[in-house]
Amino acid sequence: MKVVDISHERFLRLACFAGTLLVMAALEAAFPRRPRSRPRGERWPANLVMVLVGAALVRGILPLVPVETAGLASQKGWGLLNHGGLPAVWTWGLSIVALDAVIYLQHVLTHAVPTLWRLHMVHHADLDLDTTTGVRFHPVEILLSAGLKTAAVAALGPPVGAVILFEILLNGTALFNHANLKLPAAMDRAVRLVLVTPDMHRVHHSVIIRETHSNFGFCLSWWDRLFGTYKDQPEKGHGHMTIGLSQFRDPRGLSLARLLVLPVTGDPGRQPINRH
Repeated sequence: MKVVDISHERFLRLACFAGTLLVMAALEAAFPRRPRSRPRGERWPANLVMVLVGAALVRGILPLVPVETAGLASQKGWGLLNHGGLPAVWTWGLSIVALDAVIYLQHVLTHAVPTLWRLHMVHHADLDLDTTTGVRFHPVEILLSAGLKTAAVAALGPPVGAVILFEILLNGTALFNHANLKLPAAMDRAVRLVLVTPDMHRVHHSVIIRETHSNFGFCLSWWDRLFGTYKDQPEKGHGHMTIGLSQFRDPRGLSLARLLVLPVTGDPGRQPINRH
């Protein structure tokens, strides 16, 4: 089966990821929103190793990744957009918006389905919130997410370039909106009309459950407003809110080894959504 050569795409995505990570780390060090409760060296190794393990798992298990699937869909005529006859600018725009909607739905499901929540709580168990939290996902959740995106691409039939752009945007905005970065209030209000800002997403990492179940968007901020999951600010303010989950407060229990088995050994707490 002929698939798209994505060697250059991998390099492009890696370069964009590394560049954004470095920029966000520098900005949040210069303009922090909150004081750190734990040093970076205590959290960063586990956060970054998990995304590397997840990427290796995806490449080792999935027969096709989203970019390859987009190329195959184009060759075979699969997907809605390959039969719409729309101008390229509309096809690209619809592709990015539709794929972002899929990620929003996926995120809601990880809070609603007990098994998925057990995987996702690894992300929420971080005691601080910074740019590396944006890639702190259990490797199995990374694999499932890649599988969902691949299926969505096969059904939608977006252009290869649009899928590459979406993957770059998704990674970049996740690093941005998890950053411990203080934006001027006017800038935050303007940016969150389109994109999820750090202040908007920080609410989602509150230890208060009704705040955890809000602001699910990763890239576009529209979905939370549209589906009634938007919360403007945390009840205790950004400076006084508690980050994380109430059942995981001991940093000694959040080492890399323990995070990898947390979905099996950890207490899911009063989550997920459907318990309320």
